[in-house]
This record gives sequence, structure tokens and C-alpha cells, in this order.
Amino acid sequence: MKTKDYMIRGIDKERNFRFFGTNTKELVNTACINHGLTPVAAAALGRTLTGVAMMGSMLKRDEDRVSIIIKGDGPLGGIIAESNGAGDVKGYVYNPHVDLPLNEFGKLDVAGAVGNANMTVMKDLGLKEPYSGQVPMLSGEIAEDISFYFAVSEQTNSVVMLGVLVDVDYSIRQAGGIIIQVLPDADDDAITQLEKKIKGFKSLTACLEKGQSIEYVLENLLGEIEIMDTTEVRFNCDCSKERMERALISVGKKDLEEIAKEDEKAELVCPFCSNKYQFTKEELEELIEQI
Repeated sequence: MKTKDYMIRGIDKERNFRFFGTNTKELVNTACINHGLTPVAAAALGRTLTGVAMMGSMLKRDEDRVSIIIKGDGPLGGIIAESNGAGDVKGYVYNPHVDLPLNEFGKLDVAGAVGNANMTVMKDLGLKEPYSGQVPMLSGEIAEDISFYFAVSEQTNSVVMLGVLVDVDYSIRQAGGIIIQVLPDADDDAITQLEKKIKGFKSLTACLEKGQSIEYVLENLLGEIEIMDTTEVRFNCDCSKERMERALISVGKKDLEEIAKEDEKAELVCPFCSNKYQFTKEELEELIEQI
């Protein structure tokens, strides 16, 4: 049974491509509410959350994690998004209140907000060291840059589509994504046909606005498909007071003593979900004792 936000993965009938598709409207809307995002910030974060959600579905274990870290010289500053193999996704932008005029095509200027940037993908697969790959962002529109990452760092030719449609009240009207990857023994004619269809493809959010499902869009691009798995995706932050305690301890005994003496309390805010954690003077003194 499908939830409002879901992920599918599978292959086409002829075994030329594997695909990942997701509807992320509620996930992105939750992120926007948590952070009070402007439309351009919502589009930037929403696309990144959707992309990392699909990359999370490529992981082998539920506890494995993948992160996309974007740092640029545009007014947005940067984006951090993370997913695990179980469909839990979280993320934030450095400047949630950035506002820019529409670009020359009348669209939200995500590339202008990001600026000249690098994209780093980190995978924590339970090994001693996480895997890390970095590429310069060629477009700043997120989808094309994730496709470039796959080509350079994972030597996989991929089509990446990411769409976020922001309503007039700043809520998320539509959000979703598709990744199609060429399999090793793919037929050249099938690749050529897909390339032609992609060139004529207008907009994923336009398809979703018409009521078309992710499955329908994939069938139009790939023909008959075989869905191998359907799972839920959701915005879910795993922050806790215990994690915040560790963050305070990492500040160091001297600085923590100053906070306890001068402020007599502390408040930490999770950057991913904006939850606030309060610490009394007594709690700070207990942490100082632990150091």
C-alpha cells in the first residue's frame, strides 16, 4: 500500500535500465515548515532532499547513510541533505530566507542562489572510513549536478529529474524525482530512444500537476517496467538531547564552564529539524563533571 510519499525502484522489461522514482511532496513540505523557507530556498532544498532520498534507496542496509553537501558562493550559502537506507531523510540550507527574482525563463533561480559551488557525496557504509566523492557543480540546478556526480565518481550514465513546485502560500504543491541509470549490457538503440524522449520531456512537476504518477512517467520513458520494491520516504530527524549533550561536551570544559557561569543555561537548536533543546545550569555542571 502506497503512502503519500513513496519510493519505487525497478528495471524496464528489456533489462536496459534500472530506475528509482519518488514522490516527496509531504517530505519537502515538512522541511519548508521546519525552516520557514522562501520559494527559491524551498526549491533548492527540496530538489536535494529528493535526490538524496533516491540515493538512499541505493544503499544495501537500512542503517547505511548517504549525504549531499553543497557549498557555494551564492546567497544560499550551502545545502546539506542526508538519507538512510530506510527512507528517513533530513536536510537544511544555510540561508533559509534568501530571496531572488525569477530567472530569465520565469523559474525560481536555484542556480543563482547556489552560485559557483562544489558538491560532495558522502556514504557511511559501516566501514572504518566513509566514502567521499566531490565534483564541481556545472549548472547549480541540482539534478544535472547529481547526474554529473554519477558519471564522474561512479562511472554510471544517469538521467536525473528533480522537481519542486511551490504554491503561492509557500506550501509545496508538487515534489518528486526520477533517476534512470544505464545497465552494463544496455542496447544502444534503447539508449538512443531514451535520449530522444528525454530531449522532448518538459517538466516532472508539470506531469505531477496533471495527476500523472511517477510510474506513469517512467512507463512513458521506458516502456513496460517491473517495479521491484515500493517503500515509504519521510522527513525524519534522529536528533535527541543525548546528541546535543555530546555537542556541548565537544565545546570543551573551559568554554562550558564559562557558559554555566555567565549564562546559567544553554539552548541548542538542531539545524536539520529546528527542534530546541534546553539545558539548565545544573545539567551543564553535570556535563562539566563528565569531561
